[in-house]
Amino acid sequence: MNNQDTIKWLLLIHQIPPKPDYFRVKIWRRLQKIGAVAIKQSVYVLPDNAQSHEDLLWIVKEIDEGGGTASLSRAVFLEGLSDGQIKALFQAARDADYKKIVSETKSLIKDVEQASDPSRTAVVKTKKELSRLQKRFEEITATDFFYAPAREAADSILTKCNALLRESKSKSTLTPKALRDVREHVWVTRKEIYVDRIGCSWLIQRFIDPKAEFKFVQNEKYSPGPNELRFDMFEAEFTHKGNKCTFEVLADTFHLASEPVTAIAEIVHDIDLKDNKYRRSEKDGIQALFSGLTITCTSDEERLTRGAAILDELYAYFQRRNTMMS
Repeated sequence: MNNQDTIKWLLLIHQIPPKPDYFRVKIWRRLQKIGAVAIKQSVYVLPDNAQSHEDLLWIVKEIDEGGGTASLSRAVFLEGLSDGQIKALFQAARDADYKKIVSETKSLIKDVEQASDPSRTAVVKTKKELSRLQKRFEEITATDFFYAPAREAADSILTKCNALLRESKSKSTLTPKALRDVREHVWVTRKEIYVDRIGCSWLIQRFIDPKAEFKFVQNEKYSPGPNELRFDMFEAEFTHKGNKCTFEVLADTFHLASEPVTAIAEIVHDIDLKDNKYRRSEKDGIQALFSGLTITCTSDEERLTRGAAILDELYAYFQRRNTMMS
């Protein structure tokens, strides 16, 4: 291995009194929490960085105060264990953590998929459990120093579960009657609106609820009032579903399919989801317009007004083009 490829490590070497038992367990848990791995009995290793150094210093202090002894040193491995082998130890430890996340999330997904008509209580319970798993995932990634292979699978399945839960929540709160009766509502979404939320606002006011009022909130987990409907935000009545942006979901829900609306939906999708699914030739130009709009417009109300004017013109363009091609 070249010197430039050599990894510097921090080594904690300790001796802890056999009694009381709880103290030994306490130190072990501390080391687990910061992501340290054992390379032999009572010898733990972490990559040499500022955070690891601080974490280990606190543990050294705790061991000393508990009647044990501890030494902290910087090291480079020259013989015996290689850097690659130590990295593999870290990856194996984090893989085990990620696989537990995957297993528990699969159980959640199974519960959501099997609940044909989930109650509010069931949805809240599942949401709470998913929140716990997401928090645990963030804790694991903080100590995943060498990007363990199972990280991607855990991230992917958590995203899938979150999408399924949003869809289930929407089904459980939005009845067929409510779908028909959405006029003269206050439509709530997140502040600093961009292309999907601007597009949705235009679609709502032009085709769904001409007397709609709009409310822009900071809190992603906003609880709606009796005459409010949320869109493109956490647990909203209308939000992303599967691989569709909120604009597409609204167009599908209210049967707004037409050549101009479909064309705009495809452009909004490609800008919002960044997957270039529809490869619309107009996408880059429209994205530039909306990016400029967010720079020059200081309020969401102004963004909505200016964005609606752009979409009115875009709609007229596609409508005219469709007529000429007929």
